[in-house]
Amino acid sequence: MTKILIVEDEPNMVSGLRDNFEFEGYEVLTAADGLAGLETALKQSPDLVLLDVMMPSMDGFTVCQRVREFSAVPIIIVTARGQDQDKMRGLDLGADDYLTKPFSVDELLARVRAVVRRSQFSVNEQTQHRHNTVTIGDLAIDYTQHLVTMKGKEVPLTPIEYGILAYLAQNAGRVVTQNLLLEHVWGAEYSGESHMLQVNVNRMRRKLEPEPTSPCYLLTKVGVGYLLATSPARLTA
Repeated sequence: MTKILIVEDEPNMVSGLRDNFEFEGYEVLTAADGLAGLETALKQSPDLVLLDVMMPSMDGFTVCQRVREFSAVPIIIVTARGQDQDKMRGLDLGADDYLTKPFSVDELLARVRAVVRRSQFSVNEQTQHRHNTVTIGDLAIDYTQHLVTMKGKEVPLTPIEYGILAYLAQNAGRVVTQNLLLEHVWGAEYSGESHMLQVNVNRMRRKLEPEPTSPCYLLTKVGVGYLLATSPARLTA
């Protein structure tokens, strides 16, 4: 049973969400403030965190940042703060998705299903790459173990980040359009949401690139998409 942690300080909202998630077959944990949410995420290891921003004791942005220090659990930020800068901040801190209140329950459930589906490395993909480890320069991607290393040291990636990198690795040396990446990693309904892709790629560069502002692995084809470089000449240029 998929375990969802709801971190929200509005009792009526919590009650409604709990009822709908339990009806759909999810196990539900709740926390009424940011600090309690952080502690519950640490102790209970949920499969997904639904996180409000404006809460007592610790705001949702801080909770998201702190959770990312120890877990790659999918996080959906749900808040009344719908400004673009707030969305970008949440995504940059490691959130997988961002939903602005008010929203329909059907939309939320659809996004939860999509995020949970993305976070679970499919059996078919594992089988397809069972004996396949991609190595490019100092970067290695082990599909069997769902493991990414740089110079032999593990690089902690969120499910979204891993999904982007794995798909680019499967198409290494070729430009993958933004919409194709969005559709493969997030789903067809996210076509056009290029800011989500840009934020995640920038965060990945900070984790993977020797010089994030001058990337040699994750390259941008302006106005088109991204590619994972394969040529050693490109990596040492």
